[in-house]
Amino acid sequence: MRQVVHIIRKEDLEKEKIQTLKMELDYELATLFDAMTTNNEKEINGSKTRLAEIHQLLEELNALD
Repeated sequence: MRQVVHIIRKEDLEKEKIQTLKMELDYELATLFDAMTTNNEKEINGSKTRLAEIHQLLEELNALD
C-alpha cells in the first residue's frame, strides 16, 4: 500500500513540475520576444539559454508533446 501511495505522490509531483516548467517556458518566450523587439542581444542570449534548459528538463520528464 505504501508503494502505491509513493508512486501516486511521485506522479503528482512530476505533473506539478511539468506545469511549472510550461509556465516558465511561456514566460521565457515572452521575454525573448521583448528582447528581440528591442534588439537586446544580452537578453536574447539569456532567454535562449534558459529555453534550452527548460526544454532539456521537459524532455527528461517526457512532457513534450
